[in-house]
Amino acid sequence: MASVSVMATTSNNRWSMASLRSALPSHSPSVSSSLRFPVLPSSSSSKLRISRTKPKSLLTPFTGLVPLNPLFLSSPSSEYAGSDHSFTIIDNGGRVSAMRHGRKVPKLNRPPDQRRALVRGLTTQLLKYGRIKTTRARASAIRKFVDKMITLAKDGSLHKRGQALGFIYEKQIVHALFAEVPERYGERNGGYTRIIRTLPRRGDNAPMAYIELV
Repeated sequence: MASVSVMATTSNNRWSMASLRSALPSHSPSVSSSLRFPVLPSSSSSKLRISRTKPKSLLTPFTGLVPLNPLFLSSPSSEYAGSDHSFTIIDNGGRVSAMRHGRKVPKLNRPPDQRRALVRGLTTQLLKYGRIKTTRARASAIRKFVDKMITLAKDGSLHKRGQALGFIYEKQIVHALFAEVPERYGERNGGYTRIIRTLPRRGDNAPMAYIELV
């Protein structure tokens, strides 16, 4: 195909439509059919204007110091409105909380109701048999409750007996406790239990211990 030289006159950086049409070959129907120019109204003086508008940005505008990372967005459709609305806590089974300053109550990996039931059951078993084997954490947790029950039994009043009945599961143990404690621990001011460490538990290697009455 022969080269076609296009000569166009420019005025004020605008192309002339008449010069472009005259430069096209009239004997080539393929070129004339493929190149079609829009018909402009008469007010525009048949001149093609070059648009200099900026293309629309694909990214949504944002303010603040939020990184362009979709993992830190609060929702897929949210915009970058700032650091206060873009960061979220990812829950992977853990729980974030403040330090437990001044809270000496061991949780024993249980909610409050189950923890209280566990402590009451272990205290009842220790007062019944005199010696039980459990984990060191549970032994340390029930130690003060056993000492409290013995202190209530040393008082021997009806009100203290009602408090012991509300904590210990078996009534016979409470009556036997109030009958034997004044003679056994009458001259002892505290320290009614002893913790003896033993071998770890087979399976999960949990530290074990014996807790017994002195």
